[in-house]
Parts: sequence; structure tokens; C-alpha cells
Amino acid sequence: MKSSRLVLSMFVFLLTSTGVSDQNSNDLGAATTNNGNAEIRALLDSWAKAFEAHDIDGIMANYAPGEAVVAYDIGPPLQYKGNESYRKDYQEFLAQYDGPIHVEYRDMRILNSGDVGFVHTLERFTGKLKGGQQSDMWIRYTGGLQQMNGKWLIVHDHVSVPTDFESGKAMLDLKP
Repeated sequence: MKSSRLVLSMFVFLLTSTGVSDQNSNDLGAATTNNGNAEIRALLDSWAKAFEAHDIDGIMANYAPGEAVVAYDIGPPLQYKGNESYRKDYQEFLAQYDGPIHVEYRDMRILNSGDVGFVHTLERFTGKLKGGQQSDMWIRYTGGLQQMNGKWLIVHDHVSVPTDFESGKAMLDLKP
């Protein structure tokens, strides 16, 4: 209970004391309310560019080194601990696609205070799977960032999709 209050207090502090930026998915160059938000947005755009190109080194350059990364992705396992573990997950995901995977952001919100940042957004991935099938899905993304040696890096990813509890299946066809 004590730790829940601490987390809630930190979140309220972030909301009330920092710049908040709502970003439109079609305006990738929109101005942000402060330097930190602009730098975080640039990092996310860099990630999307590397992701589209299947550039694993470019993707992972946006993440903290070593064991600082903890990620909760759509598929198993329950969590990835460390940069190398998450790199393998990315490699497996990218290997399913033939050609670029386009990324679109919708309803992005960025908050930051000091050396801690937070972002949540809807992300759309479109591309062609190895079998020739077109892929088009929206996911929910929440990221935690930390400024290390003057550079923003992702330390936490949480990727999810809604679940139909009656069928037990992920709902990959929902659209905003």
C-alpha cells in the first residue's frame, strides 16, 4: 500500500509540475511544451524510423544499456529483463515481416520532470508478413524514459492490446 501511494504521488507530481504534450499522429513535427518533450518525441520518431527499416541496432540505440530495461510485450514471456533479452524479442518480431513496417502514432501524450519521462500513445503497425498477408493492427504503448548522461533512453516498455475475456483472444482488429 505504501509503495502504491508513492507511485501515485510521483505520477501526480509529474502531471502537475511538468510540461505535458499532446501530439497528433499526423503532425510528427508538432511543437512540444518543453525541451524534454521535444527530445523524447525525437527519440520515438527515431525508433519508428529504425523499426520501419528493420534496423535492430537503430531500435536498440533508443534503449538503456544492460539490465536497466524491463519490457512487457504482447506475447510471452511475462517480461523481458535487460537490453539483450529485449533485442532478441525485436529480432523475432521483425523476422515475421517482409519489407518495411510502417508506424503511426495517435493520441500521444508525453510528460517529463527532471531525468524521468513518460509517454503513452496508440501505435498502428502496417506491413506485409512473410506469407504475403497484410498486417494492420493498433496497439497500446506506454513507455518510461530516463535521461542518462544527457540523453533520453527507454527503460520500460509496456505494449498491450485489449482482450475479449469471453473468448480469451486478443482483439487485434480494433481501431481508434
